[in-house]
Amino acid sequence: MGTLDRKLYRDLINLRGQVIAVVLIVACGIASLVTMMSTYDSLLLSQTTYYQQYRFADIFVQLQRAPNPLLEQIREIPGVAQARSRIVEDITLDVPNLADPAKGRLVSIPEEQQPMLNDLHLQSGRYIEAGQRNEVIASAAFVEANDLALGDTVDGVINERWQSLRIVGTALSPEYVYEVSGTELLPDNRRFGVMWMAREGLATAFDLDGAFNNVTLSLTPEANPSEVINQLDELLEPYGGLGAYGRENQISHRILSDDIEALQVAALILPIIFLGIAVFLLNLVLARLVSSQRDQIAVLKGFGYHNWEVGLHFLKLVLVIVLLGAMVGIGIGRWFGENMTQFYTQFYQFPAVQYEARLELILGTVFVSAIAAFVGAFKSVRHVVSLPPAEAMRPEPPPTFQPTVIERWGLQKFFSPAGRIILRNLERRPLQAAMSVIGIALAVAILVVGQYLNDAIETIMEVQFRQVQREDITLTFNQPRSVPIQYELAQLPGVLQVETFRDVPVRLRFEHRSHLGSITGISPETELRQLIDSQRQRFSLPPEGLVLPTKLAEMLEVAVGDTLTLDILEGSRPTREVPVVALVDELLGLTMYMNLEALQTVVGDNPSLSGAYLAVDEHYLQSLYQELKETPAVAGVSQRENALKQFEETMGTTSGVMNGVLLVFASVIAVGVVYNAARIALSERSRELATLRIIGFTQGEISFILLGEQALITLVAVPVGWGLGYGLSWLLNQSPAQNTEFVRVPFVIQPSSFTFAFLVIAIAAIATGWLIRQQLQKLDLIAVLKTRE
Repeated sequence: MGTLDRKLYRDLINLRGQVIAVVLIVACGIASLVTMMSTYDSLLLSQTTYYQQYRFADIFVQLQRAPNPLLEQIREIPGVAQARSRIVEDITLDVPNLADPAKGRLVSIPEEQQPMLNDLHLQSGRYIEAGQRNEVIASAAFVEANDLALGDTVDGVINERWQSLRIVGTALSPEYVYEVSGTELLPDNRRFGVMWMAREGLATAFDLDGAFNNVTLSLTPEANPSEVINQLDELLEPYGGLGAYGRENQISHRILSDDIEALQVAALILPIIFLGIAVFLLNLVLARLVSSQRDQIAVLKGFGYHNWEVGLHFLKLVLVIVLLGAMVGIGIGRWFGENMTQFYTQFYQFPAVQYEARLELILGTVFVSAIAAFVGAFKSVRHVVSLPPAEAMRPEPPPTFQPTVIERWGLQKFFSPAGRIILRNLERRPLQAAMSVIGIALAVAILVVGQYLNDAIETIMEVQFRQVQREDITLTFNQPRSVPIQYELAQLPGVLQVETFRDVPVRLRFEHRSHLGSITGISPETELRQLIDSQRQRFSLPPEGLVLPTKLAEMLEVAVGDTLTLDILEGSRPTREVPVVALVDELLGLTMYMNLEALQTVVGDNPSLSGAYLAVDEHYLQSLYQELKETPAVAGVSQRENALKQFEETMGTTSGVMNGVLLVFASVIAVGVVYNAARIALSERSRELATLRIIGFTQGEISFILLGEQALITLVAVPVGWGLGYGLSWLLNQSPAQNTEFVRVPFVIQPSSFTFAFLVIAIAAIATGWLIRQQLQKLDLIAVLKTRE
């Protein structure tokens, strides 16, 4: 070990408190980047591998009924690699130990196991046997959530006939990585499950012998997806095609892809903040070190060390800090990343999750951290190499003192001597104070960002499940029903109020843009489903025209007053021109609304209903559920409180994990910044503080001078941090990951979130102050008063 290396070792020991603080902040930056990016890479790898191995389709389409020979014509469309026809039907299930009705989706599979599009990963049990038409393979999440076992039976209403289905196996499918029905946007594995059943049995049950009602396609590499979709829609139009769509609009894939994109956004924002703080702390530490070692630098140069050798010596200090931070950060990041990847498997069903922290990611993270640290230290190192030996041997000239603002204004009488010392020091070292303020403010900002996510989730729950959706239960029928059914529903046990609706599948077109969806027709007098504007105020449904969600209006680039072309995808399939008359600000989904009577006129057929919203006396729920389970007309039952609970559990858990990580990181930053600022101040002002002690100041008074200064900096930093946190939250809110077709995260920050950030920083500052006070009590008055000359 050379002379300079031994000196480096001693410097690290002497500065161990400050070095540890900076190492931890560097570790936070590296850990956050490794955590987010490795989770992103792992989910993306698991998704890609799963899709490839189990042949996830590229195009999907639902229709009413088409003859089997039509499949050959579909296969002849240019660009189609494979085509698979299926039967897909939704039914009501009576699940053991579940009071309310569940929804099942029956998907046909061949009686003999063979490779196919959207293939099954058999997780337990066996494949169905030929000729056993009541055997099903159920989705693994549904079986687990309902505590079912192989051999158990689940009863269901299949085409208005009661039938028992026996579970012989559990499976996963790439089509249902995120297992939702499409009418709900969050998985409820107790009340929705996919079941794969023999094609022949399902065809017989739904009168589809020799026919199909669903098609999936895979494409060749050179295929044009839009052209394939256009030709497929044209071919299936006579058979009730509901509009083909690509993989990017398949609900399971889209939600998973949106979450992966959100991870990528977080991986870009958080590490930048942490590494930025580490940069400025390194600059502070080195500046102090250079100031305290002027005479040593002069001696080194006097003994013949070159400028570059002395500069390299200090850069080694930076490198050691970065490497130590990298070792800690990579370890923590890999641990967090692996656990976060496993955490996502609560919501996404993969056969296997492959955790991957790529070597190039780790090396790149360390390299970026080192570059950032060297940039932060550059100014101090440049000052080192520019010091001539003769000048370095002299102490730094004392600053030029002048009356402070409070003294010029004659306000000094309102402050004690210790208070005046604090204010003088802050005014005479504005840059150092500003840097400390910025560091603490960034820690406050991180906490505000974390709380913003909580506030946004609370707002979504309040707006969507309290203001917009006011019904207790939503019923959907297996096919459009005549208007008198609403009177039959009113007679069900416990039903207090019935409001019906009509869902019509449509394709909206405006210029060259289009969107597949459905229009919900409701009564203007509805109380159970309300429309809200951008101010979260209720407004009445206009008698004519189309009401669009704001997000869909943005996607189609339309405004109120524009006229859309509607291709109705049921009945006689007319095409209509309808104006946009209003926008709604719902936060979940892309539901479009029209006046029920106006929608019936647009469709042009006999008035019919697709479902109903019910207000129910909770004391009669059990009786009502039993009745609904046995009602053939009902295809689905959704309870608002269940949806709210599921949303709270899913989003709350995700937000809680993220907030926990942010809280730890922000606390580390707060302690690191406050401790470094106070420790540097103690080192720079030890002579001054010792002098004050000798001339009569008490231990408490010099503690008040040093810690009072840090307290004042912290108090100034808190509102600055609130502003930065507000800005960062707004920036995060503008990212596409928080404004998707399925969820629009509102920009809401409650006052309690700012209070929470203040309390965390205050606790960190108090803990740091206690550590510094312990060091002040050990101040060696004789040693610090020795002159360096």
